[in-house]
Amino acid sequence: MKISEIFNTSDRAIFSFEMFPPKKTSPIESVYGKLEEICALKPDFISVTYGAGGTGAHSRTCEIASKIKNDFGVESVAHLTCVNSTKDEIDSTLADFKAHNIENILALRGDYVEGVEPKKDFIYASDLCEYIKDHSEHSDFDLCGACYPEVHLEAKDEVEDILNLRKKVEAGAEHLISQLFFDNSVFYRFLERAKIAGINVPIEAGIMPVTNKSQIERMVSMCGASLPSKFVKIMQKYDSKPEALRDAGIAYAVEQIVDLLANGVDGIHLYTMNNPYVARKISEAVVSLL
Repeated sequence: MKISEIFNTSDRAIFSFEMFPPKKTSPIESVYGKLEEICALKPDFISVTYGAGGTGAHSRTCEIASKIKNDFGVESVAHLTCVNSTKDEIDSTLADFKAHNIENILALRGDYVEGVEPKKDFIYASDLCEYIKDHSEHSDFDLCGACYPEVHLEAKDEVEDILNLRKKVEAGAEHLISQLFFDNSVFYRFLERAKIAGINVPIEAGIMPVTNKSQIERMVSMCGASLPSKFVKIMQKYDSKPEALRDAGIAYAVEQIVDLLANGVDGIHLYTMNNPYVARKISEAVVSLL
């Protein structure tokens, strides 16, 4: 089922998860146990991040997304990056997705790899969206795009960022998933900018429950999310108590989600970090609110 149909037919907020493939040094089966536990929570869909770089990078993404849908009965979304791919490589990946019954794609530019010259066929995620929608053999894929409540790190300002997002939607992205954030007011201001710019597709709020200090330091450095003083105090107080920090991170995420749902957001996209315990605790806390 296409994700746009889920949004169009649902009378409640969508609740979805994100998972990632294991490292190339680990067998793909190493994630199957966690995958089964997380699928058992029955989210509306699960997105699967793109595999590590190199030849056949998409294969683990494809295999896991296929297993989610075909073995566990949960709709899946396969991430697809383009900056390091030619059109022929994208064609091959899309054909593989289709052969595995995958209907939904999160179209991304992807990160530049140090020491690797990017390909020239796709510069932005909007180029990938346009390419897929303009080719009849690919046009039936449902496309999702990423958005950045606190502005993409490479955009010069909010105006440029929101105009680029509108271009992505005009190129074919039918719904959006936000980068993580820890201050809901940031997300609400972003929604206002999107509305003013004429972006009218569903937008899911990306929520990451922080369970350890290194995790938050890594994610903040990657996406530039700001940390409210309330959040910082929680991290400082429980830094030396792993279980307490985990539970405090879950509680903070639940508080965010409750507020977001009360304010009528289109959906919540939970970055599970492949942690069934965290996904289950948050699901149990908010399921009656959806």
